[in-house]
Amino acid sequence: MLVKDVYLDAVMYEESALAHLIHHLITERKVSLEDSLSVLDFERADMQKVTEMIRQNALGFQKINVYSLKKNDKTFIFIFAASRQAAVDYYTYTFRQRPLNCHELSLDYEMSRGKEVITFRALKSEFEKFPAIAGHFERY
Repeated sequence: MLVKDVYLDAVMYEESALAHLIHHLITERKVSLEDSLSVLDFERADMQKVTEMIRQNALGFQKINVYSLKKNDKTFIFIFAASRQAAVDYYTYTFRQRPLNCHELSLDYEMSRGKEVITFRALKSEFEKFPAIAGHFERY
């Protein structure tokens, strides 16, 4: 496994601290993307610089989760939002009622959309502005 593999996974899964740390090591030329993972040594990082990069969000992470909000006994609305409270507020604004409950779901949860299967993570990439309604589910 290469440093590049871990770095890309950290970016894809929005692991901000790990991504910033590896990015710092790369820019300081203490490691390259093509190096084996075995040479990745976090002790070589200037943690003060890494902390500042994270604080400034140098890599532009926007942590967005998906929440399931229960509308009634059979209907659930899925909302992408930065927090549980943001999802509830958006739901309340949109539907003019409070949800019965709100639960965070995994972005890797698979669902069907037409004839395809898609994860919330892949679906999230289709949106530019958050919070946003990702979809709904009707239980029969």
